Amino acid sequence: MTAANTVPAKRRIFVTTALPYANGKFHLGHMMEYIQADIWVRFQRMRGHEVHWVCADDTHGAPIMIAAEKAGKTPQEFVAEIAATRKEYLDGFNLSLDNWHSTDSPENVELAQDIYRKLRDFVRDGKPASFIERRSIEQFYDPVKGMFLPDRYIKGECPKCGAKDQYGDSCEVCSAVYAPTDLKNPYSVLSGAAPEMRSSEHFFFRLSDPSCVEFLREWTEGLDRHGKKRLQSEVIAKTKEWLGADGKMGDWDISRDAPYFGIPIPDEPGKYFYVWLDAPIGYLASLKNYFDSGKAAANGEKRSFTEFMAADDTEQIHFIGKDIVYFHVLFWPATLKFSGYKVPDSVNVHGFITVGGEKMSKSRGTGIDPLKYLQIGMNPEWLRYYIAAKLNANVEDVDFTAEDFMARVNSDLIGKFVNIASRCAGFIAKKFDGVLSVEEDDESMSLKNSTYGALTEIADLYSAREFGKAIRKIMELADEANQYVDRHAPWTLAKDETKSRELHIVCTTALGLFRNLTVMLAPVLPALAKQASELLNIPLDRWDAITVNLPANHKIRPYKHLMTRVEEKQLDELFGLLPDVANKSAAAAQSAVAAPTKHAAKSKAHEPTPEGCISIDDFTKVDLRIAKIVNAEHVEGSDKLLRLTLDVGETDEAGQPKTRNVFSGIRSAYKPEDLIGQHTVLVANLAPRKMKFGISEGMVLAASAKDDKNDTGLYILNPHSGARAGMKVT
Repeated sequence: MTAANTVPAKRRIFVTTALPYANGKFHLGHMMEYIQADIWVRFQRMRGHEVHWVCADDTHGAPIMIAAEKAGKTPQEFVAEIAATRKEYLDGFNLSLDNWHSTDSPENVELAQDIYRKLRDFVRDGKPASFIERRSIEQFYDPVKGMFLPDRYIKGECPKCGAKDQYGDSCEVCSAVYAPTDLKNPYSVLSGAAPEMRSSEHFFFRLSDPSCVEFLREWTEGLDRHGKKRLQSEVIAKTKEWLGADGKMGDWDISRDAPYFGIPIPDEPGKYFYVWLDAPIGYLASLKNYFDSGKAAANGEKRSFTEFMAADDTEQIHFIGKDIVYFHVLFWPATLKFSGYKVPDSVNVHGFITVGGEKMSKSRGTGIDPLKYLQIGMNPEWLRYYIAAKLNANVEDVDFTAEDFMARVNSDLIGKFVNIASRCAGFIAKKFDGVLSVEEDDESMSLKNSTYGALTEIADLYSAREFGKAIRKIMELADEANQYVDRHAPWTLAKDETKSRELHIVCTTALGLFRNLTVMLAPVLPALAKQASELLNIPLDRWDAITVNLPANHKIRPYKHLMTRVEEKQLDELFGLLPDVANKSAAAAQSAVAAPTKHAAKSKAHEPTPEGCISIDDFTKVDLRIAKIVNAEHVEGSDKLLRLTLDVGETDEAGQPKTRNVFSGIRSAYKPEDLIGQHTVLVANLAPRKMKFGISEGMVLAASAKDDKNDTGLYILNPHSGARAGMKVT
């Protein structure tokens, strides 16, 4: 039982997760990050540490402004509607956040402007040494929309690797970071127009300052207060690339021109902070709101926000995805350092979550909606467990497959863990009036000591975010417990009155092991741990609960079913694969296409259509659009199909460009690489079709000879040059 004595001195920790951009609902990637942080936070709390976990909506920037305009709302109204949806997800997946706020808040305005002033008015050795520099720059301007273009609304070819359709700030193919003016063949995502160069005065954070470069090198390669690297090895390697051997870094443009939804730059009318300047400050703003609202005091922290952040023992720890590393390990610590704020102790980076080895995509049928997951009645702790079992401390992607998900949950949680209690608790209730045995034998003591011996190892794994390893070790202990039950077969002992004492010891031992395993799994399965606590009639919310000896004649409560199995039909419904669902969707879409308008009905009544012909009203039901083929690839398992990714000029609710997935039987006629960049014609309102390879969202038009014996070719339709994606064919 010495494991309980290895708990370190009480820690005071400020934890954050990446702020979701307030232009859409949560996706599975958000849930993975929040679940990872929640497991770590819950574990630390179980160890007796003080942890304050906050997050907020990232609400500023041109994408929000444009999406709000499109929706006919103010930006404030738009982000408020998004924010109203968050609680259902957070509560639904048992996330223990202390505060949720917004970057569009008085606290964030106050802190962002304060940090800017301190950077602007920085003094070194009694002399002005401002980290803010004013420069006139050439910037892309959309002549159609009448506004300067944010980086993410400019696309073109990467200046480093030549990849097409890359954003104006970084390349998703080679990870290069550059200025939008470096792009080759740029175009506006908003209008498709070639942007113009216009001059504008901007404000830059001087990251190239030698003192800043020196600090970042020390910080990125340094150790935290516990003697561990504050960044993972993969992240350190990347920062070395960015910092460069020559000691030079590019300065950071932190301003944007009106019109812009954001925080005004003090004393500079018409200028606003770039969203990535104020977004991470939102961590501090949420924490300040948490303190100022009295929530921190209610959780036992009596100091003020200022006192808490100034304290030497306060740790600041971030959980983020690998797509935003650049901002969090260079811009963010430098911003804090030279404005006099506490710098992060560590930044924990995770990879993406994929589905069946593919990046999540609704059009390819590889997207998982977390809210749908909850709405169809799937247990949130299934997902928590599955993600935990797949996570480690490295920057690695996590792959979700339906088969693996069902197998792990049903085998581990039901077949191994819950099975221990379900096989033994009933005998205690029926044979011994719910009272546990006070006796132990050598075997039961040995098993109990085995779990005690693993406690420190599992604690270290949780602390290091090696959740997958922790789960594997816990399941090994569960296997030992089940083997013990199998050896003694309490269902057989119960039939022999002379074996009553042995039955009592066996079932008590098994439930004791179940208790220990529950404590070890509690950070991952908080709801199930609460149910187990009620069953066993003992608190299980402390890590040292394993070492607490139960009083004599301790009585448990009647057994209630703890968890159901994952059913295949649930996964089918989650992925939208149930035949009735697919058929209903297709029928609804067909009905929508076929439903005539009042005008069409009148036309038919007065203008009979000749046999063999269609009316103009029939034709207008077909929505033909110009589509740009942005990607083409072979479909594994098919010798006829190509998978086409099409730009049809569409955007999502947030104003972000989106593509369609279409399967086309033209593999015999075209090489995928020859199609990329071409324009063609798409039947855009064809009902989505579920195929074994995914969902096809339309039909690409192609011509073939009437006599295919002499001409077996297929020829996709190409519009004249000048036609753009999204144009309607009339």
